[in-house]
Amino acid sequence: MDPAESHHGVTWNQSTLGLSLHSTTDTLVMTFYLLLVVCVGLWALLSHSRGTVKDFFLAGQNLAWWLMGISIYSSNIGSGHYMALAGIGAASGIAVGALEWNSIFMLFLLGWIFVPIYSKAEVVTLPEYLKKRFGSLRIQLFFTFIFLIVYIFSRISMEIGFGAMFLKMVWDTDIYQTMLTVLTIIGMYTITGGLATVAYVESLQAGIMILGSALLMGYAFYEVGGYPKLVSKYMEAIPSKTQQGNWTAQPECYLPRQDAFHIFRSCVSGDIPWPGLILGATTVSLFYGCADQVSVQRFLAGKSRLHMEGGCLLCGYLKLLPMFLMVMPGMISRILYPDQVACVVPSECQKFCGRGTGCSALAYPVLVLGVMPHGLQGFMLSTVCASLMSSLTSIFNSSSALFTLNIYTWIRPTATEKELMIAGRFFVIILLAVTIVWIPIIEMAPNEILFEYMQVLKSCLTPSMTAVFLLAVFCKRVNEQEVTPLGPLTRRKAFVPPL
Repeated sequence: MDPAESHHGVTWNQSTLGLSLHSTTDTLVMTFYLLLVVCVGLWALLSHSRGTVKDFFLAGQNLAWWLMGISIYSSNIGSGHYMALAGIGAASGIAVGALEWNSIFMLFLLGWIFVPIYSKAEVVTLPEYLKKRFGSLRIQLFFTFIFLIVYIFSRISMEIGFGAMFLKMVWDTDIYQTMLTVLTIIGMYTITGGLATVAYVESLQAGIMILGSALLMGYAFYEVGGYPKLVSKYMEAIPSKTQQGNWTAQPECYLPRQDAFHIFRSCVSGDIPWPGLILGATTVSLFYGCADQVSVQRFLAGKSRLHMEGGCLLCGYLKLLPMFLMVMPGMISRILYPDQVACVVPSECQKFCGRGTGCSALAYPVLVLGVMPHGLQGFMLSTVCASLMSSLTSIFNSSSALFTLNIYTWIRPTATEKELMIAGRFFVIILLAVTIVWIPIIEMAPNEILFEYMQVLKSCLTPSMTAVFLLAVFCKRVNEQEVTPLGPLTRRKAFVPPL
């Protein structure tokens, strides 16, 4: 094996993980991106009101359709998508991209059915709606805690894990100092500006994300020779070393899947069987279609129902892109660098990525450093950093709304609006501290397994949450039982939203 390989002026050692940026141009591009985020955040902060709870958490209900659609796409596509979709695409094929397509139909349900009902109920958070619908504080508090668990232990952990992994591998810098810088910038405009500022900054970051990943896709398809070459060469992307001493890897461990270009796969031998894609993934996607605070909160901030529907359509079109911007580039990375991305010998994988169970998570950063020139490498670093920042800011803002309007008002029923604003900002500071604590905990295992862990956690918690919201909206006779001294008494005067 050639110990070093040069490609487009980028030289890195194949025997180690030596993938890092040292170009001054790349550092300047990254610095310019961070300054641009600060400038846009300050502009949005100074040009929009944030003096009331409605202004802070719903942007004064004045968001336009394009701002809602772009903001939702930006908040849903995080660093985990870039790393994990590319990694799973390299290992398995295109089926993982269909999971993003599945959620498009749920967005239409959100815009045309659920958001109008939530809007008519005049709520800011979804647990508030459940309280109005069922008439009890217990279910409001319970679902608030469940939402926070999903956001903190699933979404924040995944974003930090993949973001830290990418920055550590590509930029070769102290990960704690880098993350502290990023989190400081996030905290500046999230704590002070509220949803309006977050939405405008996310729109900027979405543009950077789409442009950067599209450039990488163009370079990658040029290197591989176009889509027909991708189809033919992917089936031949096999690592050169498949045995060590008396140990030989099983063929299924290093040979590409024969159904790699099939979306609907066998329910017996498929890694993503078609019943799971149609039924299981739809059940999880329904969470985004009726019960995700991050998405619903942005639609509730819309100017009108027409703007809400337009935002859904725009976000649906944007959700078509991950298949081409992330999954297929990951497959191309396996073609160009099979010894690293598709390694199967434990000792080889240990040299490349520090793990003995495969290095498919390297697919995206290896491709960035392998096919893009200096300057654009820094732009790609900004792209992944933008996805990390947009996801974290949306989680922080929505989690702050959940805590302030559901838990703090329960602790302090007489709290003034000014006190609620202070509590909301203080909770964001707590989340920033929790995020920093997460870094050393999950840094040791930041690969596609983390993405699968997030999916498993959501699969366990979100279906039951979705079922409650579906019953609340579509079944008027379902009400919570109120415990009285004489025994359980069904509450009859609960709020029932019209359909």
